[in-house]
Formats: sequence, structure tokens, C-alpha cells
Amino acid sequence: MRINKAVMDLRVIRGVFQRAALCLICLCALCGQSKAQDWQTLKPGVEYAQVTKEISGLKVNMNLLRLDLTKVRLDVVHAFDKAIGVDTPSNIAKTHRAFAAINAGFFRLDTSQWLGEDVGALVVNHHLLSESHEKRIALLINNHLRTTETIIGHLNLNCTIVVGKYDFPGRGINRQRGDYEMVAYTPAFGPSTLTSAGGLEVVVANRRVVSINNASGNSMIPRNGFVVSAGKGVGDMMLQPAARLGAFSFLRIAYNELKSSQRGPILYNERYEDVVSGVPQLIRNGKIDITWQEEKVSKSFVETRHPRTAVAKLKDGKFLMITVDGRSESSGGIGLQDLAEYLLSLGAVDAMNLDGGGSTTMWIDGKGVVNHPSDKEGERKVSDALLVTLRRPK
Repeated sequence: MRINKAVMDLRVIRGVFQRAALCLICLCALCGQSKAQDWQTLKPGVEYAQVTKEISGLKVNMNLLRLDLTKVRLDVVHAFDKAIGVDTPSNIAKTHRAFAAINAGFFRLDTSQWLGEDVGALVVNHHLLSESHEKRIALLINNHLRTTETIIGHLNLNCTIVVGKYDFPGRGINRQRGDYEMVAYTPAFGPSTLTSAGGLEVVVANRRVVSINNASGNSMIPRNGFVVSAGKGVGDMMLQPAARLGAFSFLRIAYNELKSSQRGPILYNERYEDVVSGVPQLIRNGKIDITWQEEKVSKSFVETRHPRTAVAKLKDGKFLMITVDGRSESSGGIGLQDLAEYLLSLGAVDAMNLDGGGSTTMWIDGKGVVNHPSDKEGERKVSDALLVTLRRPK
């Protein structure tokens, strides 16, 4: 009898623990926590999760991709492979045969011919398409044979224009030129500079000045060179004395130390294939560090609940992409403090915010756009996207 009673007691205790465990599982599911069982493996190295979580009193819907960078590669691609123009992230991904994509950098959104001009550093396949702005946070990517290297840090990336014996600090690259500015245009921009009449333009091919256009604007850009365009008040005073037909000329990338979480100073150099900037930094060295003042953005941008797109490096070496829906009854958006705290809970050691709002989009092959963009028209056309491409099996 004593043995039977002991067995019954053990069964009762086991039943209590089983019910408690079941309740705990249900509670985690209701809270929307992304535990291991919530991740769905889509392809080798690609895990996907949908999360609904109450954050600061509102329901928030999020989509996450967790990536093994030994199984996939990352690439930043501009719409139509040019420095201006816009297209949807899904179209950009399909054009480049990617498996997944999110929107990436901030850009000029208007009705002008400069639509899609990036605001901040942009490097695509080793080509500098846009200069840094306010030393804002940037993602640097280098795809090696067996893995992809990523760095998140503050970067000041600009170009120096060399014409003959003279060096000029370029005020910009592949963007609209204003008066009293000197801007360089490379073949990645398009067939011509699109500049208005006035100023002075020096056309360089094979590192030699081949023509000098005074006041006409909109010079053709050689495939094997670039154009230096100086606005009113700059061309006559600075560029004209330096420009001579046949003079040696080239562009030199200027950079400063990259402030990142890695040990020691890291310098940008041309070995990095792709660079895209965002604003602001969210996490550095495993601690929340939202550098909105340093990067010169408003406090309201940080605190207001918006749709958001962000990326993070995780402590286990994986890379995270996240989109957060907002501006709807079904999802309330998120402020950057709450976003940083959530990313930290997922194991982020470095993280940054990308363009958000109506641009926020996540696309996955076979699923389509998995989040709910806030624009009434749906998926917004953007300047560039961060693509995920499957590596070939070894």
C-alpha cells in the first residue's frame, strides 16, 4: 500500500508539473516572445519569425529574419543599379535573384528628377554612390568566399577631387549640385549630370581632362571617367585655374576612423563591397546607445511610434533583420528605445535603425511582402534595398 501510494503521489506531482509547463508555453505564445520554437527555417541559414507583442500599451506586429552569414550573403543594391531612381524592394530583389530583402537607406522622396538620391553614405560593389551625412551610423559589408563580414559604426566617407596639381574637397557625389558647391558625377549616376546651366564642368576620361564645359551644364559622363561640376562662384574662382585639357585628374575617397564596437580603429577602405547608412545607432557593445543627438536627428523622430526597419549583429554571430508595422489599428509602431530594448533581448550586440515609415518592407521569396506597409498604395518604391542571397552548397 505504501508503494502504491508513493506511485500515485509521483503521478500527481508529475501531472501538476505538466500542467504548469503547458501554461508557461501558452503564456509565452500570448506574450509574443520569439523563443527558439517560434523560428521557422525557410532555407539553410535563413530563419523567419512573426511576432505580435504588446509594447508600451499597444499591440505591435513584427517580422524577423535571422541569418547565418556562412549560408547566405548580403548585398546593398540601388534601384535600377543607378545612383538615382526608385523601385520596390520586391522588384529589386527579384531583379537580382535574391531570396529576401528589406528596404535600406534614407533617400530623397519628391517629384523631381533627383528622386531616389540617397541621403548618407552609399557604396555598391566598391563604387561610391553617395557621401556621408553628419557621420551617421552605417552598415559595412564584405562578402568573402565562405562568410560575410559586417560592421556597424559611424563613418565619415567623402571624396577628394584631384584636377592637375590641385586637390578640392568634394561637397558631394552623384547628387544635385547647388551654387557654391563642387560635386562629382560617376557613370553609376547615369548618362549625364542633369545639372542646370551655369557654373563649370570638367569631363575626365582615363584620368585625363578631355573637355571643359562652361555654363552649359548637363555634361555627358564617360564610362571610363567622371565629371566635376562646380556651381556659380566656385567654377571661376577654383576649378577654372586648375582645369587644362590633358591634365591628370582622379577621384580619391577620403575617410576617417570608423567608430565601431570592434577593438582598435577601423578604417574604411575599398575592400568593403557595400555600405549603407541609417540613423541612428541603437546598440553598441551589447548596450543601448541611441546616438540621435550626435547624428543630428530630432527627439520626436526617436520617441514617436513609427513603422521601423532595423538590423543587428547577434552575440552568436548571426545577423538579424527586423521590420515593425505601424500607423494602423492592428499595429501601433514603435519608438527607438523600445526597439533597442527588444533587439537587446534577442541577443543584439550592435544595431542600427534604417529608413522606416512608409518605406518599411520585408519581402521573402515564395511568401511575398510579409509585413503590412503603412502607405495606402502598399509597398513603397525606395532608393535601395538590403538583399539576402543563398550561398551555393559546398
